[in-house]
Amino acid sequence: MFLDLTHTKTELYKATRSFVLECCKATRLLPSDEKYILTQQIRRAALSVHLNFSEGASRKSAAERKRFYEISRSSLIEIDAALDVAFDLEYIKKEQLNILGDAMYECFRQLSAIINSLK
Repeated sequence: MFLDLTHTKTELYKATRSFVLECCKATRLLPSDEKYILTQQIRRAALSVHLNFSEGASRKSAAERKRFYEISRSSLIEIDAALDVAFDLEYIKKEQLNILGDAMYECFRQLSAIINSLK
């Protein structure tokens, strides 16, 4: 925001930032008894996607960047599993799940492409 860094202009940065917002919106719909369990888990993992991508972009070596990008991608997989549970418990409707799924897929696709380019 205050630092004019190259990675903030990428489509992936924009996608992960938007994904965090969508996860926060979706988790507002979860029951209050899930506030400190599923809600926080999804939000922390979503933030991890965005922050690990950003931190990885600042690393000098390809190996370090790759490690942070892999953590970011792993957080997407964690969210995917958490959303399965939220849907099974009927906390999230199919329509909202599809919105999150599309955003998640786009982040996953872009992260995977970057990771594969660093091999």
